[in-house]
Amino acid sequence: MALISVVQTDIVERRKLMAPADMLDGISLATILPGPVAVNVVAYVGYRLRGGAGALVSAAGVILPAFVLVVALSAAYFRWGQIPTVNKLFLGFVPAVTAVVVNAAWGMARKTLLGLPEMAIAATACLLLLYKGSFAITLSIIVGSGMIGWLVFARFASTPSPTTPPRIRKTGRRQKTPRARLLSFGAPLAAVPLLALDAGLAAKLFFTFAGMSVLLFGGGFVFIPLIEQIVVQEHSWLTHQEFIDGIALGQITPGPILISAAFIGYKVSGLIGATAATIGIFLPPALLMLASAHFLGRTKDSPVVKSVMRGIRPAVIGMIAAAAWSIGSTAAPSWQSAVIFLAALAALLRFRVDVVWIIPSAGIAGLFFY
Repeated sequence: MALISVVQTDIVERRKLMAPADMLDGISLATILPGPVAVNVVAYVGYRLRGGAGALVSAAGVILPAFVLVVALSAAYFRWGQIPTVNKLFLGFVPAVTAVVVNAAWGMARKTLLGLPEMAIAATACLLLLYKGSFAITLSIIVGSGMIGWLVFARFASTPSPTTPPRIRKTGRRQKTPRARLLSFGAPLAAVPLLALDAGLAAKLFFTFAGMSVLLFGGGFVFIPLIEQIVVQEHSWLTHQEFIDGIALGQITPGPILISAAFIGYKVSGLIGATAATIGIFLPPALLMLASAHFLGRTKDSPVVKSVMRGIRPAVIGMIAAAAWSIGSTAAPSWQSAVIFLAALAALLRFRVDVVWIIPSAGIAGLFFY
């Protein structure tokens, strides 16, 4: 949710490249589809702005830095058996990330919660997630809020809803050329020559992680028991301790928790294995996300779809607010955390400081404060 908040702040608030309603629609889709929610939202944004090629570039851009770091740390780990200690950095990160999510939720709420029904839906969604967070609850919130939207807002469905600014729609149509489609769907195949170096093992890694990826509902941490069952107990690719350390590496690097797949692939087949496992874990959910986004784009002018989405958007804001509370509850209970949180929130709301400066500054503050 922190990454989604950064994207929302930059794309919607600062650059005005996408309407708030469009962003909330993408978050709604990513929440109920399999795969890492943040990466799917990034792919959705790229698709809305520049079609399939934009989705490919956006998703690759958000995964690649974490991939490079995990591969480098994996090489160090399997050579020396050590993981860098970054606890103090993360003690500073957590309250700052909480401020980032709060800022995003506030920005969305100001433009979406325009009446009592929307406020009630958002508050209910937030409380439900805080009471018992699970994928079943999340799915129930999305379905229930959509039904409420259909019942409550159907009479307003004929009113035009906020959409992507005209210049973005125009750009999107211009990019939908055969060449762009070829790039967006053919570029992942560029890894095939690399896989030929050890085709059998690389293919096994790819299909194993691709199969697991379509079963991933509810976020990366829900996925950990399943991946441990398959890679540790069934295939014996890692020991139990190595698996725990791989998950830790995924958490101390920026990016989605599922980037730990690169650690597993690296252990099995080096750089080629890391590449195959990473593509396998992220590609199928992203393609499903793009297909769903395309379908939504074709049907969102329907009065029924308009009313349903109007009910879902406030629920998404409530879920983001719940995420802010959950993240904040993991911060160290100290005055240092409160100072970092308030300073980060003031920098975002009052001084409009870019998030790219907020998180590193909070990490440095954590080194000094803790």
